[in-house]
Amino acid sequence: MADFEPKVVAFVCNWCTYAGADLTGTSRIKYATNVKIIRFPCTGRIDFMLLLKSFANGADGIIISGCHPNDCHYTSGNFHAKRRWIMFKELMDFMGIDMKRITFSWVSAAEGARWAEVVNSTVARVRELGPYVSYQKMVNTHIEEEVTNE
Repeated sequence: MADFEPKVVAFVCNWCTYAGADLTGTSRIKYATNVKIIRFPCTGRIDFMLLLKSFANGADGIIISGCHPNDCHYTSGNFHAKRRWIMFKELMDFMGIDMKRITFSWVSAAEGARWAEVVNSTVARVRELGPYVSYQKMVNTHIEEEVTNE
């Protein structure tokens, strides 16, 4: 597993975290390149089914990041995201999905170094966990059960 390079998908808000990630680059702060950033207008707009689809498509880890509380461009979108996250986290726990593979964070547009820290710590943690094959096994088992029941 020494050669394992995790695939991490980051769902970020446009106004804070994406700008913070941009600042990381313009400040020439180095961070892991294993992250594919998907920009949303607000973290409150992130459908958490996208997280499951990311795992289904081979992601080994996920980052969700938006504005700090009370700094949302849309006033309360990050609070919606936090409430959805709490509910989704319980559902994920119930389904047996490894929550160590998901990072929820707040990163402002002025925190380029913080973005690098979030990415590097997430990539290091997922690298230690190894490839996420449990989700694929769970999905494949469910598909096989459906086929045999037909």
